[in-house]
Amino acid sequence: MEMNLRKLGTSGMEITTVGFGSWAVGGDWRFGWGDQDDGDSMSSILHAVRAGVNWIDTAAAYGLGHSEGIVGRALKQLPAGDRPLVFTKCGVVGDPANHHATPHRVAAPASIRRECEASLMRLGVDRIDLYQIHWPDESGVPLEDSWGEMSRLQDEGKIRAIGLSNFYPALLERCERVRHVDSLQPPLSLISREAAATALPWCASHKTGVIVYSPMGSGILTDSFSRARIASMGQTDWRRTAGNFNEPALSANIALRDALRPIAVRHSTTVSAVAVAWTLAWPGVTGAIVGARRPGQVDSWLPAATLTLTADDLAEIAAAVEQTGAGSGPATPAEPGEGENRRSVERARIGVGNADAAVVTSGQGMIELY
Repeated sequence: MEMNLRKLGTSGMEITTVGFGSWAVGGDWRFGWGDQDDGDSMSSILHAVRAGVNWIDTAAAYGLGHSEGIVGRALKQLPAGDRPLVFTKCGVVGDPANHHATPHRVAAPASIRRECEASLMRLGVDRIDLYQIHWPDESGVPLEDSWGEMSRLQDEGKIRAIGLSNFYPALLERCERVRHVDSLQPPLSLISREAAATALPWCASHKTGVIVYSPMGSGILTDSFSRARIASMGQTDWRRTAGNFNEPALSANIALRDALRPIAVRHSTTVSAVAVAWTLAWPGVTGAIVGARRPGQVDSWLPAATLTLTADDLAEIAAAVEQTGAGSGPATPAEPGEGENRRSVERARIGVGNADAAVVTSGQGMIELY
């Protein structure tokens, strides 16, 4: 399948607009999606890559290394020339003796280096294409020390580009003073839109690439989602207790999903593809991380890679957002500098004001999202 490519900031990498996300591939852990069949995981990864997807996003935290191990096994089944770019993350450290213990957010230099070496081993690669700090440190380590170690790993050739995930503008600015932030990974979907007003403007003004996660609302914005699906989720699936999967948010989220159906019909595609394409319509977004637990789920979102929503589509979606009251944040993709987005850019540059407050609040509300 022919896919559109976009430049990932100034990293020199060009990536397909959709990438394979392997959060669920990690299986059963504190913030996992319940039991997952490794064979299905392998088949899903290989199916996506053979269809044209040229990057995979994973993390050491996903299953405490299990996801990276599965990705590494999949890479070995591909000819060297067909292997995708591999992005992974550090800074969330779990307890190997208890996968259901809450992991700690630690970005100490020595810890980052240990995690990098372990990820290289599990992935079976000589260099990680994009290495990201998963969440801001909670152990008291100065951010500049953490980012300095990322820079050293880059200088040593162990990683090609360095990025951040779940960071807000004031912290991005501190990292930028040490070394350029190649990429940011924020949550962005029709249900979680806050990053569009804060992180995206900052990244656009600093030529930082953006790969968004959970563009389908962790499964809500898909064709087959229903209330019954929640009841069938494994007891350890993090979504069972998440706010968006429970009232009062659930009804509004499902209503918004239903409003996407006519648009999907007009484009002869899926609701999943429309939801992902909406995130890709935002200026500054390089690509969207889209997960799958079975190969058939890959097929449901692959069309997003070439789907362009019209101005009428986007207006209809914005009207549905307002009518349903689902989620929060701006509902219409706009160039940085337009209206409220322009004010957000100015606040993000100096790292104060409502831009920071919005992201901090969002981050606290998504404490269980990875």
